[in-house]
Amino acid sequence: MKIKTKQLSYEKVMALPRPTHRRPLRPNLFFRCLIRVLSIPALLKTRFSFTSHRMEQAGEGPWLILMNHSCFLDLKIAYKIFFPKPFCVVSTTDGFVGMPWLMRWIGCIPTQKFVSDLTLIRDILHAIKENNTNVLMYPEAGYSFDGTATPLPRKLGVLLKKLDVPVVSVITEGAFHRDPLYNGLQKRKVKVSATVKCQLTQEEIRSKSVEELDAILDEEFTFDNFKWQQNNNIKIDEPFRADGLHRILYQCPHCGAEGKTEGKGTTLTCRACGKVYELTPYGKMSALTGETEFSHIPDWYRWQRDNVKMQISRGEYSLDTPVTIGVLVDHNALYMVGDGRLVHNADGFTLTGCDGKLHYTQPPLTSYTLNADYFWYEIGDVISIGDRKTLYYCFPKDSAVSVTKSRLATEELYKLAKDKKQ
Repeated sequence: MKIKTKQLSYEKVMALPRPTHRRPLRPNLFFRCLIRVLSIPALLKTRFSFTSHRMEQAGEGPWLILMNHSCFLDLKIAYKIFFPKPFCVVSTTDGFVGMPWLMRWIGCIPTQKFVSDLTLIRDILHAIKENNTNVLMYPEAGYSFDGTATPLPRKLGVLLKKLDVPVVSVITEGAFHRDPLYNGLQKRKVKVSATVKCQLTQEEIRSKSVEELDAILDEEFTFDNFKWQQNNNIKIDEPFRADGLHRILYQCPHCGAEGKTEGKGTTLTCRACGKVYELTPYGKMSALTGETEFSHIPDWYRWQRDNVKMQISRGEYSLDTPVTIGVLVDHNALYMVGDGRLVHNADGFTLTGCDGKLHYTQPPLTSYTLNADYFWYEIGDVISIGDRKTLYYCFPKDSAVSVTKSRLATEELYKLAKDKKQ
């Protein structure tokens, strides 16, 4: 999947008119049927099935549907489960580029990832109350990197109380392993299933506090896909299963070097010390020689987070790298405006470039996490920052730069800044 790009000067991009806000439409029946039909081949390949729990208590709707976000298959799964019921989908603005009319007829509601957006709440309310349609939302917003849940926004319970409709959860199993983000869009042969549940009735939402609602959602969105694979003895023996694994496991636990690992074929190799690990068909890491420091990928990932946290506490964390810059201000194109430099440290992000014309800063308290992605729209690994008016997509020129580390650092710097503020 690709995105429309256009070369344009930074001055001309910033002078472009911003799109006029429009209320979400009720999803068009023709396009709903079309998506459902087009979804069939992919779902047949994964032998998709689902189970339902407590759905009789959800009533006829409308509902707020909360689904974990694993891969591109997620939307096809949702259409299989809920068709012919209509539902709007909270989508990122980049998904509207080049086809805003189609996205609107499908019922998509645009928003920016990890950017405060009060308009989104009003749009969801409009879809539910005025259009009488369900709304599908991925509360994690971004795909999981290591197969575990990404942080949920705090006080999501406030939204639930404001909407005052039942909440239905959809948690998938196998979807992450079918197409993990790090693996470069290569599909694996894995059966996919889902559990659909009326998570909260209208009465339960009214009777519980915001904190209690947040705790319920946190518990529901706690999972570990690699542990699920191991516990269920799921064999994934594709010869490319470790391709791109260095994107999430960027630091060698043997020598501590960063940006020197390379995932290729079935192994992850550290180019600094030469140690080689195999990603086994059952989802474990195994050193070919010597000790296996971390056999469980999420444990390795958490170790990297702890190291980033330690660097921050010692004042040693810093990213300073040349980047290619794409700017998103409307739904017509991603505008490639030239080169620049991205700096990330205890003060947050600073992006400069375009012959001195671009200077954007983003302090740590702006967002609890970072919109980072791998092989984004087949362009490259990306770090995205910005506000409701302008989004900056920064593509590091140095292949050793880890966007994963930037996300971990953003989350830890946010926690630190929030604690200081409180």
